[in-house]
Amino acid sequence: MARNMSTPTPVTPAPQAPDSPRESESPPPPGLQGDLEMELLGLATALYNLGTTVVNDLTKEKDKPGGVAGKPVGMRVNEVVNHLATLEGMSGSIDTMVPMQVLVDIDNSRNPMQLTKDRIERAATENQFMNGKIHAIDSYRKMLDEALAQNFPELGEHLMEPSLHTAAQSGEPVKAEEDASNVLLNGA
Repeated sequence: MARNMSTPTPVTPAPQAPDSPRESESPPPPGLQGDLEMELLGLATALYNLGTTVVNDLTKEKDKPGGVAGKPVGMRVNEVVNHLATLEGMSGSIDTMVPMQVLVDIDNSRNPMQLTKDRIERAATENQFMNGKIHAIDSYRKMLDEALAQNFPELGEHLMEPSLHTAAQSGEPVKAEEDASNVLLNGA
């Protein structure tokens, strides 16, 4: 039975995994990007179907010797080749660049979604660590100001309040009284 190679067979999407981003979260984007995503989904489905067909055929061969006729493996291989040919045809009009690290991770059997999640969690952890350092420095500064005001009462009125401290950091002008007292503190 001859098959027309120029007409791709319609792709029925496989049931989605619970963590799959497609169909449960958003539809494919319109245009060429969406067509590419659907073709990649079709390729993944065809590869899955090929794998299950091969496994099923291997288990059947153990039970009955002989009989090569009627195996659907060739049809499944043709589906995979058709999807690859369609992707090759689409590649000329796609200008999206894929980072090399993503391809290396896929080659090393790592899920890019898991790597993204790990990197986001790492950034959040580092952010919390830095916020802890900032809080520790602010708390130390407050304790130092209190100790200076207690041990050197004449400096107590010149120590900056937290609101004045943030104003000085943001570049806002400090009150003239504060500037005059800083001159006296600096010995001028």
